[in-house]
Amino acid sequence: METLRLYLHHFLSFYFSLAAIISQYLFSEFPKIQRFPIFVPVVEAILSLYFRFSCHLVQYTVDLDDQTTVHFWAPAQRKSNKPNLAMIHGYGANSKWQFFYQVGPLSESFNLYIPDLLFFGKSHTNCTNRTETFQAESVSAGLKALGVERCSVYCISYGGYVGYRMAEIYPEMVEKMVIVSSGIGCTEDQKEEQMKSVGCDVVDFLLPEKPEGLRRLMDLTVYKPNLFKWAPDFILQEFIEVMCNSNKKGKQELVEHLLENKSECDIQTLTHETLLIWGDKDNIFPLSFAHQLQRYISSRIAEN
Repeated sequence: METLRLYLHHFLSFYFSLAAIISQYLFSEFPKIQRFPIFVPVVEAILSLYFRFSCHLVQYTVDLDDQTTVHFWAPAQRKSNKPNLAMIHGYGANSKWQFFYQVGPLSESFNLYIPDLLFFGKSHTNCTNRTETFQAESVSAGLKALGVERCSVYCISYGGYVGYRMAEIYPEMVEKMVIVSSGIGCTEDQKEEQMKSVGCDVVDFLLPEKPEGLRRLMDLTVYKPNLFKWAPDFILQEFIEVMCNSNKKGKQELVEHLLENKSECDIQTLTHETLLIWGDKDNIFPLSFAHQLQRYISSRIAEN
């Protein structure tokens, strides 16, 4: 499985490099030609095949009601000797792109349930609620519809807010927590300071319209070299059209709510066993956020 994962990683790197060379040769003289998405849909298809045949996951579409639908990757056949693990992605692309590196190794030890949050991937809603609580309720309802009564939760970035709310609202459902680089419990002053560090409007930063904006986003959010480094402008523009511009209004409103709603800074006590994972080079959620959350969790558990 690890060999296959590494092979796929090298294949995608070669794919983007080859695309850059071809694009420079074919498209340099036609900068204004109308192009249809080609490369990003191909990568999407490859990732889907990887999830399906290497990780033994299949797609489920759960209609919670006549307004809200949540899309999941879930086991083709649940194993009774494996614990359940829900993986909640962050802001950006859909779950396949964000969990490509983790899903292979983890699928060997867990029954994985990987939702697309509302307005990402194939999940959507006509409701006007943009809170992390509504996202948490939707994910939990989807898990229950798939027969999951208890699970641990692995959540990253924006998904950390959602996962934490899940544990607050449904403590009997969540067994253990893994929180990766998130802003849970940060103060209004900390929010404002991080917004200033971005150097531009946060919504424009997270939902770029031009290739240079996407490069800036990746430069600040990815420490080690990434596949986007080799991609030419037209591939980055494809990514923006496919990933950023789909359900764009809903995604904007999610960010605006997170930045403006002070109640999201208030978090309740959790008694779940919790593992915090952080990057010491994180430019969005600095390591001090991890220490702050660790102190809060430890002190509250000690009090109880």
